Amino acid sequence: MTNVDINDQESSVVELDRRAVEEAMSIYDELGPAEFGERYPQFSAPREFWVRPSRPRKYPVYPSKAIAAIAREATLLNGGWSHPLSAGALLHNTGYLIVDANGRLHPVPWDQYAHLINGVDWIRAYALTNYISPARERGDARVTITAGILHKELGLNQNWANVCQALRGKKFLAYASVPAPEELGPEHSTTTKFTYTLTPSKNKMPQPTPPTTNLILYGPPGTGKTYKTALEAVQLCLNANEMRPLLDPDSRDRLMETYRRLVAEKRIEFVTFHQSYSYEEFVEGLRPTTEPLESMQGEDESTDSMPATGGFRLSTKDGVFKRICERARLDTGSDKEKTHLDRQRPIFKMALGQKRIEKDRIIEGLTKGLVHLGWGGDIDWTDSKFDSGAEVRKEWEEKKYPIGSNREANVEMLFAFRSQMQVGDYVVLSDGRDVIRAFGRVTSEYYYDASADYHPHRRNVEWIWTNPEGEPRELFYPNYFRRQTIYRLNKDLINWDGLEKLVLGAEATGPASTAKPNVLVIDEINRANISKVFGELITLLEPDKRLGCVNEIKVTLPYSNALFGMPSNLHIIGTMNTADRSIALLDTALRRRFEFQELMPDPRLLKPVDDIDLTAVLSTINARIEYLFDGEHQIGHAYFIGCKSREDLNNVMRYKVIPLLAEYFYEDWSKVAAILGDAHESEGDREGGFLDRKKLVAPPGLSADGDELVRYTWSVRKDFDFSKLLKR
Repeated sequence: MTNVDINDQESSVVELDRRAVEEAMSIYDELGPAEFGERYPQFSAPREFWVRPSRPRKYPVYPSKAIAAIAREATLLNGGWSHPLSAGALLHNTGYLIVDANGRLHPVPWDQYAHLINGVDWIRAYALTNYISPARERGDARVTITAGILHKELGLNQNWANVCQALRGKKFLAYASVPAPEELGPEHSTTTKFTYTLTPSKNKMPQPTPPTTNLILYGPPGTGKTYKTALEAVQLCLNANEMRPLLDPDSRDRLMETYRRLVAEKRIEFVTFHQSYSYEEFVEGLRPTTEPLESMQGEDESTDSMPATGGFRLSTKDGVFKRICERARLDTGSDKEKTHLDRQRPIFKMALGQKRIEKDRIIEGLTKGLVHLGWGGDIDWTDSKFDSGAEVRKEWEEKKYPIGSNREANVEMLFAFRSQMQVGDYVVLSDGRDVIRAFGRVTSEYYYDASADYHPHRRNVEWIWTNPEGEPRELFYPNYFRRQTIYRLNKDLINWDGLEKLVLGAEATGPASTAKPNVLVIDEINRANISKVFGELITLLEPDKRLGCVNEIKVTLPYSNALFGMPSNLHIIGTMNTADRSIALLDTALRRRFEFQELMPDPRLLKPVDDIDLTAVLSTINARIEYLFDGEHQIGHAYFIGCKSREDLNNVMRYKVIPLLAEYFYEDWSKVAAILGDAHESEGDREGGFLDRKKLVAPPGLSADGDELVRYTWSVRKDFDFSKLLKR
């Protein structure tokens, strides 16, 4: 880490126009490294000096000499730091970080070159270039800089106080054209946050916002919809450079491996629709559960939408669509400032003392970063055996007094504080039943402080948000806080968006511009009742009605009563087998909101097997199917694509193609025979290439009048003759 002498310096420096630098990086993004090198052959890829972009971009680092030269409209430029007009010096003085090819910071040689900005000048330039200016260009109303994060990005060594001094100083306010910031946290700390109110840039720089994809792949069975779906999904998740090697025809296995990795990372979800699939499975619904409630039911604490009856209760359960929408919405990508609370963590409500009477105890907890509990007596509960509630109860009865079958507050409160609460869980500090005073994260295990004047049972807490005046509890929790000193809030009632807005700021709940793409794959999308499955959410599928878009819409979900919107970084790919149901019968509302891409059989992809021309075989079968039925019930090339031998080919015909044809024609074997070239106008027994026909004899008494129907029984041959499929 670099230790910087934080002193203002007045030496004259040369810098670049940041917008020109960003435009040069956009050229590099558009062309890619190879084409960029062809257009600007005078700039070879640097061996040592690269520059880190000031906002999320396609690449993590950019060639410093080329970027600086294009920004300065120069034909050639020196690299490094040695001259005021060298690329490294120009970019450094503009507030950019000079790094190596792996993104590691280069030590800045301040002791060698006086033209390199140093100290608070460097901090100011970096904060303006990497925080204030990008936020203005996005049109943000406010931007927050955390001292510790900026300190780490600059590679400083224990200079938090100087970072804070620079960020609140009048010189920086004038330099960045911002009013004095709102400060949150200790005065000189890594957790000190500076929130600046911004005036939007008059020339807003466009941010990359990839269009939302709603796509349905449709076609007969066996046309490669499964592989095409994986290809489309991976292509939506990766950038062009990552995708390029996977597009090679021989890279099928690598593509599928990447697809499985993205599924494991939960960036791709897969669901299959069927006739009984419902809204309650797809979005949210009530499900019976016998799990105990997470907190004891007390006065004014309704715990669920439906009461327990018959040994179980009904609990709201999220479906696959709601889950992936929330993951996509909360993804921050590479945004440095965008953070979210961990919504899987429990939240404990705590009181540190009686309101107004024990004010000093509350202040101690807030100033020293701890929570303390008076229940539990003077017993040290640090022993690991007290992880068990039964052991806590036993110890209390041995050292204090018997409890019997009664409830004991000392045991219950202590067990919740010592054993149920875990490091990383959240704590809400209440101020009465209707006000929240502070919110923090537990950072230590339980410990016993024998020297404490009061409440010896303690844990350390990092307070994320505090407010001496307090804020209304209903901003994130609908029920009154109980008078219980500590208990776990009901997770089904917590409004996480409201809580984040309260403790992290209003901008916390908005979608991040750098959020990674997510994909929901819906197989057999036409087999379900679309209006039943999507319900009122069908409107949210439209790209312009997604969160953060011009016509953003949110709806109230019927079971959880939560406001719900669909993020723009969620793409939907559906597959549709036209042999199951014609595309013309698909829900009209869904048709309007999706693009449709037809996948038809491509016999040209097939290679001969044992001198049998599979291209001709498949083309003949499909031409006859289209004549007798329609084009939507053709046979796909994927059935034959893996055939390497005559045995493989026979197995495909016997176990896949012939049964599928029988299904298409409702067991009318005369039409199946016509498809396979085994039909014949003459009566009587006949051996074909695939099917043998044997005439059935009418039962006695039915043939006397001579008007009996001619009927046949059909059987699949043991050996196949493909010659009749090779003749048109």
